Amino acid sequence: MSIVADALALIRRGADELLIESELAARLEAGKVLRVKAGFDPTAPDLHLGHTVLINKLRHFQDLGHQVIFLIGDFTGMIGDPTGKNVTRKPLTREEVAANAVTYQEQVFKILDPAKTEIRFNSEWMDKLGSAGMIQLAAKYTVARMLERDDFHKRFTSQQPIAVHEFLYPLAQGYDSVALHADVELGGTDQKFNLLMGRELQRHYGQTPQCILTMPLLEGLDGINKMSKSLGNYIGITESPSEMFGKIMSISDELMWRWFELLSFRSNAELAALKQQAAEGRNPRDIKFELAQELIARFHDQAAAEAALAEFIARFQQGAMPDEIPDITVQATGPEGLGIAALLKLAGLTASTSEALRQIQAGAVRIDGERIEDGKRLIPVASQHIYQVGKRKFARVSITA
Repeated sequence: MSIVADALALIRRGADELLIESELAARLEAGKVLRVKAGFDPTAPDLHLGHTVLINKLRHFQDLGHQVIFLIGDFTGMIGDPTGKNVTRKPLTREEVAANAVTYQEQVFKILDPAKTEIRFNSEWMDKLGSAGMIQLAAKYTVARMLERDDFHKRFTSQQPIAVHEFLYPLAQGYDSVALHADVELGGTDQKFNLLMGRELQRHYGQTPQCILTMPLLEGLDGINKMSKSLGNYIGITESPSEMFGKIMSISDELMWRWFELLSFRSNAELAALKQQAAEGRNPRDIKFELAQELIARFHDQAAAEAALAEFIARFQQGAMPDEIPDITVQATGPEGLGIAALLKLAGLTASTSEALRQIQAGAVRIDGERIEDGKRLIPVASQHIYQVGKRKFARVSITA
């Protein structure tokens, strides 16, 4: 394969859509150092693994020699991204945005190379644009085109309110690409409308339109819903090594490969080799150990990763965990989730809730290797963990609403 073909293979890895590939290939053929942008609204103080999918792809571009722009949307964060929302979202204050942005900067360099990263804030140009400039920007797009956007269209047809300021969000995000002279913009699949807005506005301002790379939304621990703190199916990148390890080991073997593709920095050839080893009989549990160690080493260090592995094995009594663990789905009894005793009964790990409570009191119940002592513990909807009762009963249990 040629250098450009190899680069495109890495860029496309795990991606949902690349627009327009021929344009990107031409820029790579010309040897251009690309300005690659991804924007993050600091709406929460901590990042989880789902957020890192885009950051990992930025690192791929850095490894290929390109300039990455990690854009913190301190201005757009105060508007509130309407993407996927069926109601108007409450905007953040400037103080909230600023506090969260500090945390983002601390966390992002666990993945990105600081020497090849520009940290920018879109208030740099949006504050200067002023009200007159914003009106001029708004004149470059029509309400009819805005209403083509799926979430706006649904709200309009169902007669749910759309605040005028929400139309400003995609315009502001698109203008970011103009201000930064972006060659490539990355975003989740739910951001495609906003990314295309960047191409449109760059044409208006006489720039070469950016290429667009959309990345899928990472499934959380349950393997179904996108990773989300509100659903409780997430792994925060600041969580302890042992907590991260246990959660990673709780995911299904099928989801493991998805996470390898989107979260690992192993080469395509290395991933192919791991899949071949699994096909030839290598225990997927041991391959999952490698994924867990890689991710923990990234956000902590190698020593912490090795210690987490040793602790996990010790929790499961030096290999008592079976090679194959059944996957079971149970239904929550309320919006908050399911009590631990009821879960153990529904999963077939105990004959009754009273037996479940006795086993908990006896110290015989573990979640992801950790002994549980609270018989009233509530397990949230969309969570997935490995449950153990006694020495021989194991199940990977997911909770649905």
